[in-house]
Amino acid sequence: MPTLAPFPEAPCPEAPAAAPAHAGPTAAWQARVEAACAQACQAIAPAWPLDRAIAVNPHWERAHLPLRRVAARMAVLGRIQVLAPRSLLRRAWQQGRIRAADLAHARAQLPSALAEPWTPERLQHILETELQTPQLPLLIDLLDQDPQRHTRLPWRQAITHQVSQTCAAYFDTWQADWQPERRQGLYAFWRDTLRHDHGIGTLMGLPGLGRALGALPATRQDAERWVLERLQLPPAVWADYLEAVLLTVNGWASWCAYLRWQAGLEGRADEHLRELLAIRLAWGALLLDGQDDAATRQAFATLQQAWRQAPALLAQCEDELRADEIWQAALEAGYQRELAARLAGARPPAGAQPAPQVQAAFCIDVRSEPLRRALESAHPDLQTLGFAGFFGLPVAYTPLGTAARRPQLPGLLAPALEPTEQIIPATGAPDPAGQDAARQARHDRLALAQQWLGASRWPGAAFSFVEAAGLGYLGALGQWLRPSAAPRASDDHAGLPARLRPLCRPGLHGLALEDKVALAARVLQAMGLAQGLAPLVLFVGHGSQTRNNAQAAALDCGACCGQTGEANARALARLLNEDAVRTALARQGIAIPADTWFVGALHNTTTDEIEGFDLDLLPGAARARWQALLPALQQAGAQVRRERAPRLGLDPQQAPERLLAQLRRRANDGAQNRPEWGLAGNAAFLIAPRWRSQGVDLQGRSFLHDYDARQDPAGTLLEQLMTAPMLVTHWINWQYHASTCDPERLGSGNKLLHNVVGGHIGVFEGNGGDLRIGLSRQSLHDGTRWVHEPLRLTVAIDAPAAAIERVLGAHAVVRQLVDNGWLHLWRWAEDGRLQRYAQGQWQDLPWAGA
Repeated sequence: MPTLAPFPEAPCPEAPAAAPAHAGPTAAWQARVEAACAQACQAIAPAWPLDRAIAVNPHWERAHLPLRRVAARMAVLGRIQVLAPRSLLRRAWQQGRIRAADLAHARAQLPSALAEPWTPERLQHILETELQTPQLPLLIDLLDQDPQRHTRLPWRQAITHQVSQTCAAYFDTWQADWQPERRQGLYAFWRDTLRHDHGIGTLMGLPGLGRALGALPATRQDAERWVLERLQLPPAVWADYLEAVLLTVNGWASWCAYLRWQAGLEGRADEHLRELLAIRLAWGALLLDGQDDAATRQAFATLQQAWRQAPALLAQCEDELRADEIWQAALEAGYQRELAARLAGARPPAGAQPAPQVQAAFCIDVRSEPLRRALESAHPDLQTLGFAGFFGLPVAYTPLGTAARRPQLPGLLAPALEPTEQIIPATGAPDPAGQDAARQARHDRLALAQQWLGASRWPGAAFSFVEAAGLGYLGALGQWLRPSAAPRASDDHAGLPARLRPLCRPGLHGLALEDKVALAARVLQAMGLAQGLAPLVLFVGHGSQTRNNAQAAALDCGACCGQTGEANARALARLLNEDAVRTALARQGIAIPADTWFVGALHNTTTDEIEGFDLDLLPGAARARWQALLPALQQAGAQVRRERAPRLGLDPQQAPERLLAQLRRRANDGAQNRPEWGLAGNAAFLIAPRWRSQGVDLQGRSFLHDYDARQDPAGTLLEQLMTAPMLVTHWINWQYHASTCDPERLGSGNKLLHNVVGGHIGVFEGNGGDLRIGLSRQSLHDGTRWVHEPLRLTVAIDAPAAAIERVLGAHAVVRQLVDNGWLHLWRWAEDGRLQRYAQGQWQDLPWAGA
């Protein structure tokens, strides 16, 4: 794609000089600098660490803008692909995935497409071309004009590498044994690091770079002001220029935005992102002093001329992307047409239905949809429900005997409760002595493991350690060469003696009774379980099973800080099984039948097995019901494994036990880079009664949240669903979308080359470059084709139009997602027809059967 060529060379003016020391900038000028820097930093979305992985829309902080405008900004400022790539769209058209009718539908539904004649022939021609609008240059690109530059690293790449390595050292508070001094902040740390880096000048072809270090501004404020003063760009483009600067280190900028996000949840301020911006700006100032006057003058002239065109180029690119927007909508129309046809086959229940004998509440995760469908088929007396997988518990969980406090809730929220673990035998009474023994045993074992690991890292001990420990690794190597078919083992039990693991149970032990009752009532009402409870109720969280995978947490849950739902499901089940809680709930009108018991369970999304917990605490009748349920669980799991097998390259016709063993071995294989496909393929979110999708094969592409508008006349629950789960599913959808559309800049690259940074911060691809964010290629591509299609989420809600519109009117962020084209919003009309929301109106879908 063209970048700098379209900008003609401008005559060389006098190089701008720094303002004299005595003539400081005015307060108004400084305020404009502050506002521009703050605006640029605000545009960066957070990226969570590996051990708390949350799927995030990397354009989240730009969602207040129309999608096509954001796509234009990202192309012009950073050459980042936001809409589906033309190469992908071209294949979809050639293979018939996009039909002529889909293209016609897209042209008709987009107001921007009605302004000029977008014929199919013209649209097809555009797919054969590249984007013509150039990327705006940065100062370092224009200064890097050495005729011998092809023999060394480009300055942009070298600076990104140096800044990235500095950030890796500064933010690593966990992995490195020798920790640096950080008290003065990131910018001061970088200045000090650069003074001691004697190789960067040679790497960049600037052997005299060290002599220029004295010109580095002392503070980040000085760096921001000095660079903007010297650049002499129009103030109207400052924020855009600064955002383009941050996009060169977008991975680390996203990490700093995460620190800012967390600080905001705690009521604090965080300056790391501003300091990173200052570092990146100061590099440009540093290079200015390493150039001769002629080169500097030419760089300034070209830079200023290019950026004076910035508003026109952004508008030009936005106009050029009209065709891409049409093709994006056409790709989605092909899926939506099929989705509408499938949903049209669902029918409401006829007459009174028998009371269910088992109820199973699953996470709304798309991987739950096939298992729910299979379970309902295998057990006609079983009712499934969809609910957010943290089960309404705003908790941070700390396993017994560790300091590993883990938030287990969506990243939009802050934890309010702290569940703990106790050793509780089958009698149901806590065992303080056993708990002390478990805590001490785990502490000793984990400490020994840490000492063993630490011994390998001392320079003088490294070789002797290898000699002494080499044979000890043969067993681990054997497990990799011949992975076992053993079932999932919980990481929460690491370091505990085997006899105590089944007795170590999470629960809300320190919570007052009135708080427990309020929490229980709120959760039951939100799940629609305040009445009509079955004798056996399962809370089924989910988690993945994988080995040697830095991004394992991203497969556990795309929303709940990368944790499994095990602790939440177990804690909630134990809470609702407490006699005192049941008695107090009955006084509030929520009567839990005496024969109803709750079980926490986990859906292993790699093998589609369901594991029940704390079964030894159940009374005999409830345990018998669980045993009677097991054949249906096994049958349903086998059915889903057969459905998933072809996507994993496995034979679906082989014996069920053999297929299960194969999936377990894949899960235990440290060399397996695709243990499962995670949420690849996600495309829809249904907020509706189960009958709207019951018996419908949604291909594991739909999030499902149960909702009955008749039980929510005030629309309170609908508001909660549209402002929490809908945003979470949008984040998941757009992380997959972005990682597919631009895997180089918004994905984390090749998993085989990943190196973990700071123990948990993120990954490098190889040994440097920027911090990588997003999903690895192996989570999206099977080696031949993209498994995930970059489709915007289609949200279908069964609720009155007025109730949905009230939420849109009350919450700007929800309204922006809909009005700016970040997702599609549908509803079921009163007569069962599906309608879409566009330009403030509900319109019938055009497809037959919808």
